[in-house]
Amino acid sequence: MESIVGPDPKALVSEPKVIDPTEGPDFVTALARGLTVIRAFGPERPHMTLADIAKRVSLPRATVRRSLITLETLGYVESDGRNFSLSPKVLSLGNSYLASSPFPRTIQPMLERLAETTGESCWAAILDDEEVLLVAGAKSNRMLSAGLRVGSRLPAYCSAFGRVLLSSYSDSELEFYLSSIVLRKHTSRTTTDIATARKAIHEARENGYAIADGEVELGLCSLAVPIRDIRGKIIAAVNTTAPSSRVRSSEMVERFVPLLRRLAEEIKPVLA
Repeated sequence: MESIVGPDPKALVSEPKVIDPTEGPDFVTALARGLTVIRAFGPERPHMTLADIAKRVSLPRATVRRSLITLETLGYVESDGRNFSLSPKVLSLGNSYLASSPFPRTIQPMLERLAETTGESCWAAILDDEEVLLVAGAKSNRMLSAGLRVGSRLPAYCSAFGRVLLSSYSDSELEFYLSSIVLRKHTSRTTTDIATARKAIHEARENGYAIADGEVELGLCSLAVPIRDIRGKIIAAVNTTAPSSRVRSSEMVERFVPLLRRLAEEIKPVLA
């Protein structure tokens, strides 16, 4: 575990010195803006006007309009004359990743076996900017949230997945991340205090697993462990999710951590 050097915790809030790739001569701004427009849509925003989208992505309306016209011409966006929405063709973008990457294809049967063994739903996810993206999963036959599916996104700061994935950040990177996001309540149990979120991520780093009980969805407890490549870098995570009323968090650690870690070791050779 990386130690914090020096007595002054304010030293951690300095922004990591990185080169901004958007300033390079080969960066295509128009493409980046088009992708930003696509990502503006979500479960709470399936239909939006031009003004709504421009406000959401903090871009001029004229810029967003050009992106929408291009996306509509290509078939990725639909419009009723006022509101815009994504078309099913957008799924082809995600399917290209799922079809070309060996990770989702390899881990899918592993998750199915694990779900059968545990009787609980199991998922694999990666970190995508400020969110967790589910890339593979196997649902149990027991009643659980109907909202989760491959392609679903979860908040990183309050999910078991996110805490495990964020545990790979250095202390300075983590402080920059926490200072740049809004910790929003998703349920009455969601962590919105930065100190508490930081502590949970540090504990995930120390323990090698993380738990989130009812913070993303009330009544559901999730336990996640990291998946590392052969160099030891965390590149994904795997979890088990169960109703809090049926399985206590302490019981989940005892029962599921060894199984999840075994799966993480089994898939490591594929990640070379």
